[in-house]
Amino acid sequence: MLELIRKGLLASLGAVVMTKERVEKATKSLVEEGKLSREEADNLAEELIRSGERQWEEIQHSLSENIKKAVERVDVARRSELEGVKDRLENLEKRVSMLEERLSKV
Repeated sequence: MLELIRKGLLASLGAVVMTKERVEKATKSLVEEGKLSREEADNLAEELIRSGERQWEEIQHSLSENIKKAVERVDVARRSELEGVKDRLENLEKRVSMLEERLSKV
């Protein structure tokens, strides 16, 4: 019975978006209806919250990986690469200025 209730809650409420308050409210309701003991409800609430947190972490990881792959496909330069190019450009500009200065004195 507990497994059926757990699966029903996961399916109907969506474990990923379930807040702690929603889980506690749902399990409290099951206790009041006599479908679960307080201990079973507490255990179920903990399990649902852990499951939701795990799923959220998996979604974040998956999203991060997909964004990285998309950026690589678009061939966008990283900030560190742009900073390196900026530094090199500034150095070249200084060198050109110095050369122009020397040529103007000749």
